[in-house]
Amino acid sequence: MKNVIKSLAAVVALSVSGFAMAEVAVIVHPSAGFNSLTEDDISRIFLGKSKSFPGGGQAVPVNQNEGSATRDKFNEAVCKKNASQYKAYWSQLVFTGKGTPPKDAGDDAAVKAQVAANPNAIGYVDASAVDASVKVVFKLP
Repeated sequence: MKNVIKSLAAVVALSVSGFAMAEVAVIVHPSAGFNSLTEDDISRIFLGKSKSFPGGGQAVPVNQNEGSATRDKFNEAVCKKNASQYKAYWSQLVFTGKGTPPKDAGDDAAVKAQVAANPNAIGYVDASAVDASVKVVFKLP
């Protein structure tokens, strides 16, 4: 019985770590005039420090819903903020009238649909959700 419990615990641990290691893809509309962005470019857009892509086109950032594992990974890796720091950062900008946070669009499918429908949108999804309706410009391992 102890061996069964240890085996189950090992399987759960491996499953959770595998899920946490999912690749995140930053996506834009397929018609975007660029094929890649730097982590700094993306961070500046999602933190409201830049309202345009490096080539000059307007950038409309689209977040996944708060609490999403993909959103948490993206914020920590790209924006260098955990969930509460990200929320506090935007609360301060909104309070002082200096910014409006990216809209929360939902899950992978909803973000992908919004980006596919708007040539100015930029979002992020689990890499396994990417298809021809969007273009990948950056990947987080």
